[in-house]
Amino acid sequence: MQGLHLTADLSACQSPEELLCDPLRLRQYCLDLVEAAGLSAVADRFHRFPDFEGKPGGVTGMVLLAESHLALHTWPEQSAVTLDVYVCNFSTDNSAKAESLLQALIKLFGPQGIVRQQIQRGEAQFRSPSEEPSARWGDEQLNRYSRYGYQLGRLLHREQSAYQLIEVFESPQFGNLFRLDGDYMTSERDEFFYHEAMIHPAAIAIGSPKHALILGGGDGGSAEELLKYPSIERVVIAELDEAVLRISRRYFGAIHRGALDDPRVDVRIGDGFAFVAQTQESFDLVILDLTDPDTPAQALYSEANFAAIRQRLKPQGAMVLHTGAPIFKPEAVASLHAALRRQFKHVAPLGLYVPLYGSYWSMAICSEHIDPRRCSAQLVEERLKVNHLKDLSYYNPEIHPALFALPNYFKRLLYAHDETPCRSTPSSQTSASQARAA
Repeated sequence: MQGLHLTADLSACQSPEELLCDPLRLRQYCLDLVEAAGLSAVADRFHRFPDFEGKPGGVTGMVLLAESHLALHTWPEQSAVTLDVYVCNFSTDNSAKAESLLQALIKLFGPQGIVRQQIQRGEAQFRSPSEEPSARWGDEQLNRYSRYGYQLGRLLHREQSAYQLIEVFESPQFGNLFRLDGDYMTSERDEFFYHEAMIHPAAIAIGSPKHALILGGGDGGSAEELLKYPSIERVVIAELDEAVLRISRRYFGAIHRGALDDPRVDVRIGDGFAFVAQTQESFDLVILDLTDPDTPAQALYSEANFAAIRQRLKPQGAMVLHTGAPIFKPEAVASLHAALRRQFKHVAPLGLYVPLYGSYWSMAICSEHIDPRRCSAQLVEERLKVNHLKDLSYYNPEIHPALFALPNYFKRLLYAHDETPCRSTPSSQTSASQARAA
């Protein structure tokens, strides 16, 4: 029987000890997370063991799923939890749902240590009667109510690093395709939508960038776009997970095109937040090419990091980041843009459809002195010529202003959270600084 079996041993959990002893709360959390993952609970049983020698008893619980089961056991005295998720994949690929459920449970308990295992049981192929025997589908959850997916081919690589589950698939639609913790990150055939929009609107507004910092970006796509500028002298990539770089070098040469090993590129393995806090370098561009905020990259989306980056920008410098899907995570997108406006005088939201992400996707360019929305199509064309940028697949002079033409629902989302920049005048800069100091 085809299926995916996932286990996780969690240690040094930061969740309250009371939660680890409470079968009713644990039951409700499990049922809610099962539903959020798109799986179907059919029965459950949770039991608390009695206290022993003054130490609180733990809880064993199980939720029977139409797709198979979820089981957990807690050890309050050790701040430890074990998790077990199994899904059947005979006629439908439930792997992404199982990954989503396990990640949500791990987040619930907040462990400092994680040991994960997984077993692909039976044949690793998933099909319906109308599909070829080799067809499998991998879907991703956009929010509690929405999912999307693509047909996947051969699994080229799967590895549980210290931070995330990394998978590389062949894909009939996208070529080699990269997933982290079950979420689509990039692919050979559509990466230019994301990477060109992430780099060129800001770089062209600056004109001739020389020094850049990329937080994340281990696939090398952002670095590859930056290196197209003759003016670029140095690009620092601060990537948390060495496994991402190692796997990208092996499978995604069509994306990075050797950029990860270019002599102008300085790769630093480690915490990007710490790098920004410690470096004394100044940059024309700082690119936050990260996973979503609810991942190990969470600290890099904080206002403290935005403020630290602002201090590391040259006078005509800019910070660029993706801010998510406004239609599927409106509150998160709006909150993030509000935080950016508290830290930067100019925040220019932009958006485009990214095929791999299954949605209209938002980004933002943030600066104290430049505003890319003021660049005309004629100026963009002139600067593209000066920089000899001829082989782009998405970005062009007409696209530049179009990226900043926001749909009304996105405008209303931003206005509803007060789009007025907090640092638009010298006096407001002073008050904002005082507020941050307080």
